[in-house]
Amino acid sequence: MRTLHFRRAARTAVLGTAAVVAALSLTACQSDGPANAAGPDGPTGTAAPQPGDGTSAAPASDTDARTTEGPGSSGPVPGAEKDSGSTPDASSGKQPQDAGKGGSGGSGGSLPACTGANTKLTITSVKRPVNHMLLTVTNTGSKSCYAYSYPFLKFGEAQSVPRAFEDSVPQSVVVVSPGRSAYTGVMTSSADGSGTGGYSTAELSVGFQNADGESEGDMVDVPLGKEVHVDSTLAVTYWQTSMDDALMY
Repeated sequence: MRTLHFRRAARTAVLGTAAVVAALSLTACQSDGPANAAGPDGPTGTAAPQPGDGTSAAPASDTDARTTEGPGSSGPVPGAEKDSGSTPDASSGKQPQDAGKGGSGGSGGSLPACTGANTKLTITSVKRPVNHMLLTVTNTGSKSCYAYSYPFLKFGEAQSVPRAFEDSVPQSVVVVSPGRSAYTGVMTSSADGSGTGGYSTAELSVGFQNADGESEGDMVDVPLGKEVHVDSTLAVTYWQTSMDDALMY
């Protein structure tokens, strides 16, 4: 009987010890789970972002990644469309001669072209440059007029009008106010005698142009006062606002 009692007691002790060992093993396994596994630099798991910790809950999109500076910024705004257009500089070139079309010779403008009906013409000889004359047009009307391009000149029985100095084109069409004048320089012949087909005449007729480069109004007879020698080099300037500009060519 004693032997049987001893065996039961020993068996109970062994089962109790096994239960304790199993419990300790289970505790150890739970403490080593992936959420609390630690490496040399601390926990390897990713913790949820906390408000104010400077992290983003999700990756930024392409739109969010662009830098956009608001009002008051001194830098550019990426993605803003630039105006590729440019505004031309009025002082960088000469305006076309049809600028300001108007009056009886054009359309869309409020000023008429200068003609024999609203102006007076005079012509005088000058000492410098040699073989030059100065043609003056004075506005005798009550409204400003456009002196388009250059005058058409006819000396004597000439069958064609003289050429114009293209370098004398003004930056804009000359506007002649009431009582004011515009000027054209006239080179009647070459100073070195190189011109051909020369002849002398005391008669001169002057015509005006409109915005389209066509004759405007009737030709006006202008007294020369004396005979003038002209040859194949005869040329005129475009209308100018000053005498000096008209006599530069």
